[in-house]
Amino acid sequence: MHNLCIDVGNSSAKLAVFKNGELVLREKWKRLEEEPLEEFIRKQGVGRVILSSVGKKDDPLCAYLKERFDFVRLEHDTALPIQNLYATPKTLGKDRIAAVVGAWHLYPNEASLVIDIGTCITYDYLTAEGNYIGGGISPGIRLRYKAMHHFTARLPLVKRRDLEGFVGDSTESCMRVGAQQGTLNEVEGFIRQFKEKYGAINIIITGGDTEYFVSHLKNKIFAVPNLVLVGLNKILDYNVNNF
Repeated sequence: MHNLCIDVGNSSAKLAVFKNGELVLREKWKRLEEEPLEEFIRKQGVGRVILSSVGKKDDPLCAYLKERFDFVRLEHDTALPIQNLYATPKTLGKDRIAAVVGAWHLYPNEASLVIDIGTCITYDYLTAEGNYIGGGISPGIRLRYKAMHHFTARLPLVKRRDLEGFVGDSTESCMRVGAQQGTLNEVEGFIRQFKEKYGAINIIITGGDTEYFVSHLKNKIFAVPNLVLVGLNKILDYNVNNF
């Protein structure tokens, strides 16, 4: 029996099929619709499904999934294999908690700092005892470029390129230094602070800009592009097997 993990974002949905805990298929859909989803599930031999969505509930879709499969919709009160000590669990992004659960699965009984680098950068700390504490949120590189362009009269919209140094000699190169080197310094600074406070921890990076940061950060890090999907799969297993 295969597991299907569905992660619905603002502009697309990611679907991942797991067999015996291993990711065997991953797809990205622009829209999540019942008929093509039913065909996809039939072809993949899916028996269990978890759905995580940043938007409002799709009641007809959830009803269809609940009627036919072992189904879990990830909510703030969904049972987890870790302890969630976040002060406002209702406002916690589902991708953040799923990524932390993924880290706990990959590195059980070890402290981890999960850094998800995309539109925003999130920092999430999990203790060796399996307690999720929280972390931080800041703008990602592209968001910094867009903000500089949108909120100023003359700064252009710049795209990310490799830096030739940390001193820019033109407006565009100065913006790249500020956005890209500034973000790298921020991430390095957070890693240093967490290590100073908590000691030895795993540094796990995921998200759309993973490759760029892996090649530029000085710290030893683990890159896990599908960490959120791995976490969703473990949350699904935990709920089906224990409740």
